[in-house]
Amino acid sequence: MPQFRFAEAARLLGVSDDTIRRWADAGELTARLDTAGRKVVDGAELAAFASAHANETPDPSGVGRSARNRFVGLVTSIVADRVMAQVEIQCGPHKVVSLMSSEAVRELGLEPGSLAVAVVKATQVMVETPNG
Repeated sequence: MPQFRFAEAARLLGVSDDTIRRWADAGELTARLDTAGRKVVDGAELAAFASAHANETPDPSGVGRSARNRFVGLVTSIVADRVMAQVEIQCGPHKVVSLMSSEAVRELGLEPGSLAVAVVKATQVMVETPNG
């Protein structure tokens, strides 16, 4: 069963070690001692906690879609030529890069600082683990 030390759990959730300690002290996370005497959190419990406490930015477009993967963020960079453009959107801690026509960039009025929603619909998603 995977376990994560407080520092590892903090990095995975994007919070400080102290926040993990406070959640454990408040009973929101269950802390146990590993064989080395360090406090750890069960991986399955941490995953459930992360899902339950995820802060999703509401999609401002109001458009219904079959795609479930929507990432709201700010356009940070656009590199365009006459035909194609590369648009980078910072969605929380994640950078999403989209390749589209330069015409689409103009039609959407995209520029650095614009609010945008990256919609991902994929039939293939690769999953990797640290130890293979």
